[in-house]
Amino acid sequence: MAEPSVDLVTAGKRVLVVDDDAFFRESLAQNLADAGFQVETAADGEGALSQMSNTSNAADLVILDWKMPGLTGIEVLRRVRQGGVETPVIFLTTLTDQIYEESALASGAVDFVEKSRSFVILLKRIDLILCGARGQPTNGATTEEQLILGPLELNLKSHRALWDSREIPLTLSEFNIVHLMASRAGADVRYRDIYDLVRGEGFTAGVGPEGYRANVRTFIKRIRQKFRELDDRFDAIENYPGFGYRWRKS
Repeated sequence: MAEPSVDLVTAGKRVLVVDDDAFFRESLAQNLADAGFQVETAADGEGALSQMSNTSNAADLVILDWKMPGLTGIEVLRRVRQGGVETPVIFLTTLTDQIYEESALASGAVDFVEKSRSFVILLKRIDLILCGARGQPTNGATTEEQLILGPLELNLKSHRALWDSREIPLTLSEFNIVHLMASRAGADVRYRDIYDLVRGEGFTAGVGPEGYRANVRTFIKRIRQKFRELDDRFDAIENYPGFGYRWRKS
């Protein structure tokens, strides 16, 4: 069987692995290095905070364990988000209850993967996060670098979002969700389509066959909140109960 390989776009990207299990941490770091990443490691939350505060050598992505002595992974995430650090964070953990996943997403994580998943699955998650959405159909005014729809402006290269000329601090996953809906403005987008954009097609999580919907609702809630912090009249995201969401045409 061929060795898993990283996308050429993500080759050489810096990844920080944070886990108190030395064997697991070093094994994962080696696998990532073999896949073409530059890898740093930290054995605890304090070490992670120290490395993430080093802006001159910043990671492009952090893989974070939840259960660690001292600072837990969720505490690390909350501190860096409060400090304005928006580096994408994937939780890689043995915890499986949906409440942990929802808490991670609500605190600013972009993904939540069980340690029992294969390394190939983790690589796919990393590729989706670092490369973003590709090949989405577009109904708004767009170029290869920009989509403009009413007061919404998306820079597709820098992944910056503007609303009425003011920047919205979206995470990469949130940006990709907005891009998906805005590119199909006026059309309904299924929960599954939104979830697949973030997690990858066929990935399942949550309780029951429709459990993924709770994760999508968490993402949409955070996106709406960020827009409403700048515009309390923001109503561009409409819900289609039982099906999904749509970006309202201007």
